[in-house]
Amino acid sequence: MAKRRRKAAVKPVGKKKPSVAKVSPRPHATGPERAEVGHPLGLHRVIDNKPRLPQAADRLDNALPIFSNEILIDVERLNVDAASFVQMEKTTKSATEIGNLVMANSLNQGKQHNRVTGSGGMLLGTVKQIGSRYAGNLKLKVGDRIATLVSLTLTPLHLEAVSAVDPKTHQLVVKGHAILFESGIAAKIPTDLPERAALSVFDVAGAPALVAANCKPGQTVVVIGAGGKAGILSCFAARQKVGKKGKVIGIEPFAPAATELRGMGICDEVIEADATHPILVSSSVATHTRDKMGDVVVNVASVPDTEMSTVLSTRPKGTAIFFGMATSFTKVALGAEGVASSAKLIFGNGFYPGHAEYSLSLLNKFPMLKNLFLKRYAA
Repeated sequence: MAKRRRKAAVKPVGKKKPSVAKVSPRPHATGPERAEVGHPLGLHRVIDNKPRLPQAADRLDNALPIFSNEILIDVERLNVDAASFVQMEKTTKSATEIGNLVMANSLNQGKQHNRVTGSGGMLLGTVKQIGSRYAGNLKLKVGDRIATLVSLTLTPLHLEAVSAVDPKTHQLVVKGHAILFESGIAAKIPTDLPERAALSVFDVAGAPALVAANCKPGQTVVVIGAGGKAGILSCFAARQKVGKKGKVIGIEPFAPAATELRGMGICDEVIEADATHPILVSSSVATHTRDKMGDVVVNVASVPDTEMSTVLSTRPKGTAIFFGMATSFTKVALGAEGVASSAKLIFGNGFYPGHAEYSLSLLNKFPMLKNLFLKRYAA
């Protein structure tokens, strides 16, 4: 007779406590914040009478406390973009008046937005508070020294004081606060470079990165406005990409800057010419290229009316890159049409993936470039 199998005793199993993942609290300064989550693009800070993005807005709300997904920055320095600073210089009598204009913009618009040039600049400061519900891509902590990589024309900014204005570097020493949205980008200030020099590099980092992305070995690259910070970085980026078989031509109207550029040996030719005279510039480029013109022509000039020098200096089906904020789209488009140019027209927006890191890498690779930035912007 078959033996009956005994049923195995089943021990009652108690309910396990659910495992809880340990989440480190987001480091943020103790301080009040609004309970609401703001729009990632900053629409909640626009106080115009009609819907607009922050850059297009007439006025932004720069008041505290921050929304729960914003970053608060203690601002110490502004780097006004070249086109804006030059325009303000022409309409004022002193550096003090420029400071007053920037203060007035902060008071009346809640941001630094030059309505003539449509541009602003960027800032340097310290992270003071990170909203408890911030979900952006920046890996920051309170106390980090940063430079914002988004324009001051869309950054809520409140200034208490402007204590110094430096016409040489286009930088202002200020006291105040700024607010960064979830969509905003910023870079930590490197420890091996003075902050003023780093800010100058970050201000124009988009230009050399865009140049590097559009140049190929053996090409001829023409840089208009080659003696400024964006121009010099673009020349080095171009040289690195086109190699020994390529050619880099710099266009610079100011003799001291042209001489300095020649001394660095990065350009094959440096032409002293005013880019507001397109026939003169294009004729000079034709002479130095045996009428082949530039494969890539980069415009980083900080003054208006240089568009046609760029178009006429670009070979048929070449690439013309406009990075300066003084550029007029209308003059470029209609001017190119008027001379039957088939050039590819690119308008840089100041951002290119990895642009901050790339620009810093140029300084680390070329000691003479780093020394120039230290001499110009950190002395």
